[in-house]
Amino acid sequence: MESAKEVVEALQTLASKKYEEVYIRFFKTAPGEYGEGDRFLGIRVPQVREIAKEAQSLSLSEIQKLVNSPLHEVRECGFFILVLQFKKLLKKSRQNESSLREILYFYLKNARHANNWDLVDLSVYHIIGEWLMLPFDTEEKKHEMMDHLAQSDNLWEQRMSIVATATPIRHSEFSWIWKYATIQLSHSHDLMHKAVGWMLREMGKKSPLDLVTFLELHHQEMHRTTLRYAIERMPEQERKMWLNKKNEK
Repeated sequence: MESAKEVVEALQTLASKKYEEVYIRFFKTAPGEYGEGDRFLGIRVPQVREIAKEAQSLSLSEIQKLVNSPLHEVRECGFFILVLQFKKLLKKSRQNESSLREILYFYLKNARHANNWDLVDLSVYHIIGEWLMLPFDTEEKKHEMMDHLAQSDNLWEQRMSIVATATPIRHSEFSWIWKYATIQLSHSHDLMHKAVGWMLREMGKKSPLDLVTFLELHHQEMHRTTLRYAIERMPEQERKMWLNKKNEK
């Protein structure tokens, strides 16, 4: 596939009214909900991935047409293609700075088109997260990029600042999750409570001591959902202990 038009046509052949109705409810598209107004074709994720693989050589100008789409799965396919291109460049040569940077900036420019939690989660740690671990840019520059996301007025950019830390966590680099989990602890949205707890749990898999230290410092100020997600893999007795400490005044 060489054009966005071909990608959209291929996706449309897979549309399912049954799944469309499921996704409309699942991704909270009613008025006032976080996915308000989003439209779906009703295509399962593995099917979208297959189309993305067939279209992974698309130019950024054609990918732009995909991520601009009002259709969820079309945007999803665009972000999948970006991830595939970024991964291919990393595998080919981690020193291919200009091409990697081009995709990074394109992704940042279009961050608000990743306007649901699945679009963020399928892409951000593969691109921004990987960038944090590359020998390009100063630490100050990387923090500026992450701060911009964390301090945004957009929920999806805020979520990016948390989920991007999954890649450093995988490499046992915890400074990113410590900083951005702390920043987002007071966030009001349930999707952020879950994301922060999820990343803290991932840190706990690599370093139980770091998780316990973080909880000792912050358990009282974090939302109960965040705490529940963070301690999910702990033994039952330890989980109960943290939940009881949360209730203490």
